[in-house]
Amino acid sequence: MAGAPEGGAERFFERLIPALARAGDAVLPVIRHQGDRVERLRAAGAPPCALPFGGRLDLLTRPRLAWQLRKFGPRVVFAWMGRAARHAPTGPWVLVGRLGGYYNLARFARCDHLVGNTSGVVAWIRNQGFPPDRVHLLPNFVPDLAGAAPAALPVPPGARTVLSMGRLHRSKGHDVLLAALTRLPGVHAVIAGEGPERAALMDLARQAGVADRAHFLGWRHDTAELLAACDVLVCPSRSEPLGNQILEAFSAGRPVVAAMAEGPAELLGAGQRGILVPVDSSIALAAGIEAMLNNQEMSQSTASAGRAYVQAHFSELPVVAAWRDFSARVAKP
Repeated sequence: MAGAPEGGAERFFERLIPALARAGDAVLPVIRHQGDRVERLRAAGAPPCALPFGGRLDLLTRPRLAWQLRKFGPRVVFAWMGRAARHAPTGPWVLVGRLGGYYNLARFARCDHLVGNTSGVVAWIRNQGFPPDRVHLLPNFVPDLAGAAPAALPVPPGARTVLSMGRLHRSKGHDVLLAALTRLPGVHAVIAGEGPERAALMDLARQAGVADRAHFLGWRHDTAELLAACDVLVCPSRSEPLGNQILEAFSAGRPVVAAMAEGPAELLGAGQRGILVPVDSSIALAAGIEAMLNNQEMSQSTASAGRAYVQAHFSELPVVAAWRDFSARVAKP
């Protein structure tokens, strides 16, 4: 069950459900009827979705969910993040809460098991006092994004271009990227995402004198094409439990510069898969971007290392196998 409209966790949900169905599992996606998610799931080969509610979550949400689930008869129910877990009904199934970050565990109080998508999230859950034997690591996977035709971007031909993807929220650090842009003459920043900070970020770009080099695209789903069109993927997040955009950049063979938040620090390792810089430092971020743009050997070697890493640890076959094995182990007879 998933509820939020957009984001990295939601994009993974849209990948996982069709993959489980292709692997032979009987799956019922239960979602909020928002945006184009139903159409995207259908196009990806997912089974028909149950749509028990629209934009509002109210007192009827849980009984509607319970009716849908009892009709389907699952052995395991995954509550996708905090909103779904708060409204998920208990029943003759095992209820598993899936966390993609450091969320209030009170929302997951009825869950029999919790799943985190990074070792850091799993360790944090256990440190909060949740029984360690009921906390599990199940990673995300990303599709192979290499070889796509570049998207048409609103930048001059031949301009050096960096890409950032994610919600327009203070935690994502897009303001740090805009400040870094003032130190990168001629470099254009393309930001794919939407959120409450859009107006403030556009004002900041104007005040910083980089409005002509900062391009806000809104939510996009042509991820492979966007990555193919950029020179460097930049993840300036102040807080980032995983960093799906980094995995996607790895898959596409693009070099990465990231702030040293929790997930990026884990994914990039000791610098062999990209450049890590201190959180909230536009000076360091600009220096990292400049170094990656100007050093072709480093750009190619870190991109190759990232692609090998994602193929080994975050590709569809091993990750889907891990999810299916986990479900079989915890399911009620």
